Amino acid sequence: MPDLPTLEQLNAQGQGLLPGLIGIRFTHAEPGLLRSEVTVRPELLAPNGFLHAASVVALADTTCGYGTRMLLPRGASGFTTIELKSNHLSTAREGTITCEARAVHTGRTTQVWDAEVRSPSGKVMALFRCTQAVLYPQ
Repeated sequence: MPDLPTLEQLNAQGQGLLPGLIGIRFTHAEPGLLRSEVTVRPELLAPNGFLHAASVVALADTTCGYGTRMLLPRGASGFTTIELKSNHLSTAREGTITCEARAVHTGRTTQVWDAEVRSPSGKVMALFRCTQAVLYPQ
């Protein structure tokens, strides 16, 4: 297995891209388990004043995606999300929300990840599952 990236390296990968634009920060990384966070700010809210569901999905999908990259099989060239599902149970208007993503299946052609997004008080805000297709050079 290749050397694991540091938190600084993971956080740098998103700069200038959607993860950096949203403000996603990784706080823990090990094979099969990643934790991240984002501070709620006005740009991430929906017109109703609550955190936009897409902001929550971006946090969860990004965290699962970075985890997928860390566990790509030898010879793989990358991955892409082929399915995702989210259940939104509550929301937030301020503070820092957190995400914990865990690998459920890490096969040669697919990976499945589950994530929980929590509010600043620690309450589960969203449950998330995604399936990633592992890509190989043609």
